[in-house]
Amino acid sequence: MKTAIVAAGLALLLSFAESTACAQSAKAPPAIALVGGTLIDVSNSGHSGHDIPNAVVVLRAGRIEAAGPATLVKVPRDARAIDSTGTYILPGLIDGFGGLNSQAQANAWLYMGVTTIVGFQDDRRGMLKLDAHPSPHIYPLDGAGFIDEYSLLISLPQWSRKLKKGEESSDLSEQETKAQIEELAGRGTRAIWVGQDLTAAKTKFIISECHRLGLITYGEFIATPYSDALKDGVDVLLHMSRYELGLIPSRLQEPLVRDPHGAALAPAYAYLRQLDPADPSIAAYRKQISSSRASLMPTLSLSYLQLPNHRNLWKEPAASILDPKGLHLPPDPVTGEATSKYVSNDARRLTAEDDTHFWSINRSLQVAHPLNLTGTASPAFGTMPGISMHTELELLVRLGLSPREALAAATSNYSERLGWHELGLVEAGRRADLLILAADPTVDITNSRKIHSVIVEGVILDRDALLNAPR
Repeated sequence: MKTAIVAAGLALLLSFAESTACAQSAKAPPAIALVGGTLIDVSNSGHSGHDIPNAVVVLRAGRIEAAGPATLVKVPRDARAIDSTGTYILPGLIDGFGGLNSQAQANAWLYMGVTTIVGFQDDRRGMLKLDAHPSPHIYPLDGAGFIDEYSLLISLPQWSRKLKKGEESSDLSEQETKAQIEELAGRGTRAIWVGQDLTAAKTKFIISECHRLGLITYGEFIATPYSDALKDGVDVLLHMSRYELGLIPSRLQEPLVRDPHGAALAPAYAYLRQLDPADPSIAAYRKQISSSRASLMPTLSLSYLQLPNHRNLWKEPAASILDPKGLHLPPDPVTGEATSKYVSNDARRLTAEDDTHFWSINRSLQVAHPLNLTGTASPAFGTMPGISMHTELELLVRLGLSPREALAAATSNYSERLGWHELGLVEAGRRADLLILAADPTVDITNSRKIHSVIVEGVILDRDALLNAPR
């Protein structure tokens, strides 16, 4: 079955440069001017706050031509003016860690205002559907230092031959890894996942090669000490309950170097379970993170169903088009409760109580105001495309961020920290991907779900039509 799924996606991956969102009309739309709305300031990691009431935003040929107060930005004569009075204008939201395996999922992302995802494929999320129409922009992410059947290069004979028969993955030499990263970069990959089994030396090599080629590195380590990866310049620390391993003492880290997925993982997590959130080691760790180039991507939505006061995500309109078969461990459609969080062979064996404890540790890490990025890991472990982006925003605020800081984590932080300057802000020259809300999200972050309209590359999407797509 896996082989059939992989084979179906191979042709799509031969040239997987950034997948642009598809216009809903073959005819090029005229220039658009949004007039009278409030332009929300998400710059400076959400630490600014110079919102612009009665703003004008001009969109032309898929780009933002101008944005600012009506006293300074005039509506061009050839533009179609749209009265946006009473609305709040933001950049389109960015999910930094997600999958997309069907047209319905693409529609759900867009319906919920997510206009860009950092997309990857694996056994939980299926193969990336790169020909969805319409679709959010997809920035491909892949692993390096190994090859498996979900690699974005697996359709190429020179790489598929490296996967030994009967094995799920094969390690690559340093020379092969260098060639792999170069090939991925040449084919449009934006980010590289630096994974759990890699030694500190190989992690350092991969980070260096990625930065040489302008790629972002996502770190999810077990064998590599987090302190080493931070010194080496990893860009993103992925997953609450994973980057806490940076808090374990060396006596527990050393066995993980030899056996990252074996018996040594249990005592490491046992140590974290009893760690006081006020322990001085957490203050030292957060200082190291804050002084590094790393951002935190806690993927809090993976724990959403384990936390109190959660909604039934199946009640969201966008959920009506999602096929449970395309979701990994979806919540119960009647109760909205989690069916299961971790697979049986996960050595962490995390419970709802553990999630609550890691939440407390993360709250302590946030004291130093690290830069955060939104990522939901959808559609795995009960998360849902698009829908979980809004739970992520809510949970970031519950963790201690202001609503504006949470919005920045889903927009401008990607531009300011990762250097993706085509997105993340509403200013001249950026891609015309916008989220327009009917209520102020800086007052109440749940207003992010009160969506008035979504614009992708200057095209106003028909959100009702998105809900009528086949699964």
